[in-house]
Amino acid sequence: MASQSAASIDNVMHESRVFPPPAEFSAAARVKSLDEYQALWDRAAADPLAFWADLAREELHWFEPFTETLQWNEPFAKWFVGGKTNAAYNCLDKHVAEGRGDRTAILWEGEPGDTRTLTYAELLSEVCKFANVLKSVGVGVGDVVSIYMPMTPELAVAMLACARIGAIHSVIFAGFSAEAIADRNNDAKAKVQLTADGAWRRGKALPLKETVDEALAKSHTVETCIALKRIGEPVAMQDGRDHWWHELMEAASDDCPATPLDSETTLFILYTSGSTGKPKGIRHTTAGYNLYAKKTFQWVFDHRDDDVYWCTADCGWITGHSYLVYGPLAAGAACVMYEGAPNFPAEDRFWDIVEKYKVTTFYTAPTAIRAFIKWGDEHVEKHDLSSLRLLGTVGEGINPAAWLWYHEKIGGGRCPIVDTWWQTETGGIMMSPLPGAIPTKPGSCTKPLPGIMPKIVDPMGDEVGENQGGWLTISHPWPGMLRGIWGDDQRYEEVYWSKTPGMYLAGDNARRDEDGYYWIMGRIDDVLNVSGHRLSTIEIESALVSHPKVAEAAAVGRPDELKGEAVAVFVSLAAGVEATDELRDELKQHVRHEIGALAQPDDIRFTAALPKTRSGKIMRRLLKDIAAGKETVGDTTTLEDYTVLAKLRSDDA
Repeated sequence: MASQSAASIDNVMHESRVFPPPAEFSAAARVKSLDEYQALWDRAAADPLAFWADLAREELHWFEPFTETLQWNEPFAKWFVGGKTNAAYNCLDKHVAEGRGDRTAILWEGEPGDTRTLTYAELLSEVCKFANVLKSVGVGVGDVVSIYMPMTPELAVAMLACARIGAIHSVIFAGFSAEAIADRNNDAKAKVQLTADGAWRRGKALPLKETVDEALAKSHTVETCIALKRIGEPVAMQDGRDHWWHELMEAASDDCPATPLDSETTLFILYTSGSTGKPKGIRHTTAGYNLYAKKTFQWVFDHRDDDVYWCTADCGWITGHSYLVYGPLAAGAACVMYEGAPNFPAEDRFWDIVEKYKVTTFYTAPTAIRAFIKWGDEHVEKHDLSSLRLLGTVGEGINPAAWLWYHEKIGGGRCPIVDTWWQTETGGIMMSPLPGAIPTKPGSCTKPLPGIMPKIVDPMGDEVGENQGGWLTISHPWPGMLRGIWGDDQRYEEVYWSKTPGMYLAGDNARRDEDGYYWIMGRIDDVLNVSGHRLSTIEIESALVSHPKVAEAAAVGRPDELKGEAVAVFVSLAAGVEATDELRDELKQHVRHEIGALAQPDDIRFTAALPKTRSGKIMRRLLKDIAAGKETVGDTTTLEDYTVLAKLRSDDA
């Protein structure tokens, strides 16, 4: 199994199962066949600028038309130059003006079971009121509003109110520490802080305002704090700085025309972890992002007017921005929004919500799917999930075993699965099956969307061959792309453009198979170099998770004098399975059988949980330090549970 070239990555995972779209699904789909998809992709590739310009004119409302589709001064892009639009107008006013104001926009369920429904007209009214509240405390075009709130409709209201008046929102997941909030506030120079008295999580009240107060002691640019009353607990309110959301809203008018904004006006900053220890503020702008989020939502989720769509992501992550707020609302979708944990008060909470709201489209993370498997099928089987017609995954690659469980147990074997590859930086989905057109393979994100032109290259920048792994790059600009790192153009150039001139470097390894399907093979720094062979961690992990006793696995490399790197694996077992030396040997043999002797783990450590970000990604960088016996370095502000690290470092992990 020798490498094809010194720079390529060995492909050791073979997945040959293919699932064609159900004929009934294809017949009613937006894109109905592989030929239709290919014709659309070819048209976009032949003249990308005309393709995107036509879509921008069709899909967005313009106060002033754009005069130039793209100004490209590598690596800096300006899309739809000279045009004026507004993302909040495109998400709300456009529907109301076209007579769809009484359509459902948000179906909200709180963790304790309280519910609210907002139509597009009602959501517009709330957004206008809160936009006037922001104006009343001195917020204008270009000011940064920091948002640290629970998953309530007011979080979406706050984002859209900022967009309406040209303010920049910086949403921080309501689980980060005070230190993480302060770091982000200071980097963004935030002027206003939005929060709540608290949030519900697994039946407990999280003290959000208390955390924010600690952060604001170190956030020197924040002048005003507005708090939503969510849980009703008494909190400290600082005179002159702090205000209650409901009191300011009572005095606010719901008349607030959307501000016509230049296409390239910054819409939001979203911080993502950096390996250097300093989070990166990814900057997205108005028109290109708005168009890309809307169009990719329509393509990938094959959106229909009668769909009830549920993206389970928090708005603290890019998935919540693009596929809970801006994409679905621009498309006029009815969106389910849920505040709490997937296993409260019991492990069937998600399936209860699907049944209750008759959800048709369900979009969640592989981490959640593996948790569902671990909890047991009985939680799924007590609910009627027959309303579902389409399933999706996001956040990281899904291993084939989890894909097949999702397909059979949740989709009843009848729902296509859209396995989506994209990033905070890309603004929207880049590669995914179009569910009525593209046959799926478990574990593959299949094909690029129209207008997206990927290339897989070696470190010299040369394209690698079929079924060879290499660096995934994008060779042409696209409207949803990041416009830079907030306040640090040099870092933007270095991280994304310096290693592969002329191409955006995604930071992921990938391969392209004989059918033109793409397979993500993990992050570039997640490649193991074992005895001269470059192995993808995701393939080793997929092999382990295919064993019935394994719930989750993470593979990393540790230094080895003989091999260069040895394979170290951290394994979380299925419920009720005991960790034994016999099982350790069994799992080593299982990987050897599935992949080959080369990939057999040298070390297997059993652990109750793996260290993850709050968006569900396994933090392999931290595991690599533990496997090598080093203390962890870099940014750990996105770590969900610090006790996991302590347990892993201990001898009895």
